[in-house]
Amino acid sequence: MVEKSMILVTWDFTEVSENALKHAQLAANKLRTKVVLLHIVKKESEIEAVEERIHGIISDKFSDYSPRPEAMVLAGNIFTTITEAADEHGAKMVFMGTHGIKGSQKFFGSWALKVIAHTKVPFVVVQGPPPPNYDFEDLVFPLNYRKENKEDLNWISFFSRYFGSRIHVYKAKHTDPAFVKGIESKILFLTKNLKTKGVELNMEEAESEQDFAKQVVNYSEKINAKAIFLMTTK
Repeated sequence: MVEKSMILVTWDFTEVSENALKHAQLAANKLRTKVVLLHIVKKESEIEAVEERIHGIISDKFSDYSPRPEAMVLAGNIFTTITEAADEHGAKMVFMGTHGIKGSQKFFGSWALKVIAHTKVPFVVVQGPPPPNYDFEDLVFPLNYRKENKEDLNWISFFSRYFGSRIHVYKAKHTDPAFVKGIESKILFLTKNLKTKGVELNMEEAESEQDFAKQVVNYSEKINAKAIFLMTTK
């Protein structure tokens, strides 16, 4: 039985899964929790064989990892079972590797969004291995007029508290008075509430109203951000 309080890593026996595991190990050391490799099969009859395969990989390749990964194999569908497992087992975070998704598709066009849309557990979606001395030091939080829920406050505070993250708010540029008012209202709310939690925000506005997603990626690369922070809508 896998214990609660863990970090899950979606595992499909590929290099991107290993990249996700490497990121997860760094987070696990900060959060002092377990790392569990989660693989989804179509049929219950496949579980035992896949468990043996994963345990063999852990023994051969990851036995010196600290914490040493554990394994979880479930029958189901990746678009529902991953989030169900994360919620049921009280996962703190889920790390997922993606294949060949570039630029703004990373977070606005990725199939990964279909997986994470129905969970309250934070997902970290990665493509490459962590660079030397990697951490969550600088996070970019894109901000537009959309009415996302207030959970973003809790997660910004979470990353700031546990990882010492600096939050860079990158706000969309608008000329429509209604959109401008909506963004200003969200900024006021964020600033007021996060100040009480000791979280400081760095604020910058997009250069134009065109292609906000692309501008977010370019800005993140410019400041060498380690991650882009997004809340899925209802």
